Amino acid sequence: MTPDAGILSALLLGLLGSTHCIGMCGGISGALAFALGPDLRPARRYLLLTGYSLGRITSYALMGALFAGAAGGLAGDGGMRVLRIVAGVLLVLMGCYLAGWLNALALLERAGHGMWRHVQGVAARLMPVDRLHKALLAGMAWGWLPCGLVYSTLTWAGTSGSAARGALLMLAFGLGTLPAVVASGALANELRALLQRRGLRVIAGLLVIAFGVWTLAIALPHGQGPHALHHHH
Repeated sequence: MTPDAGILSALLLGLLGSTHCIGMCGGISGALAFALGPDLRPARRYLLLTGYSLGRITSYALMGALFAGAAGGLAGDGGMRVLRIVAGVLLVLMGCYLAGWLNALALLERAGHGMWRHVQGVAARLMPVDRLHKALLAGMAWGWLPCGLVYSTLTWAGTSGSAARGALLMLAFGLGTLPAVVASGALANELRALLQRRGLRVIAGLLVIAFGVWTLAIALPHGQGPHALHHHH
């Protein structure tokens, strides 16, 4: 059985974009880790931190289902091609942002920090986060924080044409972001410093740009390529 190119692509987008997650979500992850309190046993702490991430990824999958399901139902072939072009452009901009060349998605990031203040009000009712269900709910709230990386990937996942496929792609993307977010919330500062290195960010940015250009290339000429990505068997 050949691997599913779409799932692998989504996973790689999460991994490559995780250098961005350190800046955007890392501080939130650290704040949530602090909210657990200092007296928890290590095993319990890691269980609740895992609950945060599972909640966040659940929100991503829900977004993928909602957006891809709506796009598949409302957009015809022409509309889906436009969506693929938008996704390609957003991915190129995201790659430029990751590499530090162009902050074209800054408005989304600023909106995200403003939105987080409102989300914090909801999350505050779950404090202290001393139960797994509270960690899951707090993580789900965190998942709806506007983010250029999430929106770029979500637009791309929306071209899959079905709710189930959109959810699966966003689930894979969320799993790809796990190493960096968990590292920023719980593991050594050395690993966080490694993920923030300029050279690594440039490489990640270039790869995301290449993926965006490829998305544009298969959308523009004849619209045949995406079936191999999203409907691979």
